[in-house]
Parts: sequence; C-alpha cells; structure tokens
Amino acid sequence: MKAAVFHGPNELKLQEVRKPEINENEVLVKVNASAVCGTDVRIFEGKKTKGVRTPSIIGHELVGTIVEVGLEVKDFSKGDRVAVMPVIPCRNCYYCLNGRENVCANRTAIGYEFDGGFAEYVRIPTAALEAGNLVRIPAHLSFEQAVVSEPLACCINGQRKASVKMGDVVVIIGGGPIGLMHVQLAKIARARSVVLSEPIEHRRNKATLAGADVTVNPLTESLENIVLSESDGLGADVVIMAIGVPSLVNQCATLLKKGGTLSLFAGFTNGVMSEIDPNVIHYNEININGTSSLTRADYHKALSLITTGQINTDVLTTTGYTLEDIEKAIMDVKNGNGMKSVITQ
Repeated sequence: MKAAVFHGPNELKLQEVRKPEINENEVLVKVNASAVCGTDVRIFEGKKTKGVRTPSIIGHELVGTIVEVGLEVKDFSKGDRVAVMPVIPCRNCYYCLNGRENVCANRTAIGYEFDGGFAEYVRIPTAALEAGNLVRIPAHLSFEQAVVSEPLACCINGQRKASVKMGDVVVIIGGGPIGLMHVQLAKIARARSVVLSEPIEHRRNKATLAGADVTVNPLTESLENIVLSESDGLGADVVIMAIGVPSLVNQCATLLKKGGTLSLFAGFTNGVMSEIDPNVIHYNEININGTSSLTRADYHKALSLITTGQINTDVLTTTGYTLEDIEKAIMDVKNGNGMKSVITQ
C-alpha cells in the first residue's frame, strides 16, 4: 500500500509499504479521509517528539471503511463506515478513574505508538476496539465532514474546561480551523459576543461565516479596545488561545475581566517559555488552564453536532489533497494558505 512515512524532521516520504495484517481481535480500515492537524505540522518540523517514532506513519484524524474483520470481532462488519478516536486510554490509571482519561498515564494513540492515517489502510489495534475507540458514521454524513470530529472533540473539552456559558464575551485568538470550531461551539453555548482575532483576511471572512460577531485584524486594529467595547468596558469572560504563540500569553491575560479565564488551548513548542505578569493573575483573580486531547464522550458529542448540522464543516476544511500531495497539505496548514487540509482516497 501507499503511505507517507515520517523519517525525521522535514522528511516525509510517500512509499510502498506492506499492508497491515490484523489478528482475530482487530479490524483493518481503508482510509477514506484523513486530515492535517497543527500537531502534524509540529511533528513534521521536529518541534514535537513525544510518542513519535521514526520511521512511522503519522496522522491521527481519520475516517474510513472496514475492509477486514478479525474472527473474534463481533460489533463491526466489513463495509461499515467508521470514525476513529485516536487516543486509547488504559481505563485503569489514576487519571482514567478520576474523569481525566484524556491525560491517561498509559495512553497510546493511533498516529503515534500505532501507525496512523496518512496511508491507504490502518490497523485498529485490539486495545482501541476494547476501549470503544471505533464508532460508526451515519449514512448521510460524508467522510470529509466526519473527519473533523477528533479536533472538534478536543475543542469541546477545551470549552468545558474554560466554562464557556450563556451571556459570555468570548475572545478567540487565531482563525484557523481550531479557532473556527471554538467560534461555533461558543455560539452553541449562547455566548453573547464572540470576537475572533486573526491577521489573515480569508480566515477572518470564514470566521464571519462560522458565526463570529466581530473579527479583528490585530496588525491594524486594537484588539483591547474592541474587547472593551463588546464587554461594556469590563473585558472578556473567556479568552481562548487557538494558536501556540508564547509571546501572546500575557497580552491575552490582560484582555480578561476580573475572574475571567484564559485557556491555553493550542500546543506550544517544547522548551519555549512565556513571560506573564503575576499581578494580572493575582489582582484580577483570573484563571489560567490548559487542555489536552479529548475524551471518548467528547468525540461522541462532536460527531453528534456534525451529524445534526450544528457545525458548519465547510468553513473548517480545504479539500482536494491526495497522499501524493501530503507535504503540500502540511505546508498549507503551516502557512495558513487554506484551512484544515483533508486528504481523500
């Protein structure tokens, strides 16, 4: 089969590799669509290394069709259209037993410890099936729509941690696909005003289509003044950083009203530090939290929102890529040329 094999920083090669073989408790999925995550960009650049093997097949956002079923597998059949939750929790560690399976101490993941979706086929290991990480896609839902369930589930986790609620003023930093998912989720939560900050014009336009009340070009406009105007001079209830830029953390904290929450949602490059004024935290009683990955419940919620048409997936994705275009798909995400690159087969 064809697969994009990651050999190290900036070295991703389309190769012919052996088609995965399954045991009696596994299934083999034909990958119909996979998508490029910002994390894939950081892996490609060598800025994320935890859990990454070389050589290996990366890609953790994927959906497809079952083509082989192990003899002991009872819940799935050949031909089933399925979505794959990549993070496999152990279900036994302290974190799994205390409602934080997304940060499971023994977690493994497809696209990391197991070969991922930038290939024609992917093996779904026994542990994933036992944990319920494979779910059917409704017949009316396209693969291109369903493939964004994983990042949307991560955003659901982030909004829950940030406690976005009815009547809030929410500021989102970054108008990529993750930022636009946060826009839509904040509107579903009945936020009073959603302000999105993004320097790239086509992404601001898509943010408006996604439901943002105000879009801001931070290079030419005062984000602080606009946030104050939208919040009766108080500041935002929630600021979500959908881009991993350490130098912006302190500025984002100053956009909050007293008692507000700053969500460090995006991944940051390992070892790169950020300065923050502790008095902003202390005197304004602000909360700062992070979000990692998703839970299986989040994934089911995400798929349900997409299935029922509550999420506009068209504004989130750029389609038309194939495995032959994998490096372009990754670089387009890095450079902001499109939205989330979706690779179809």
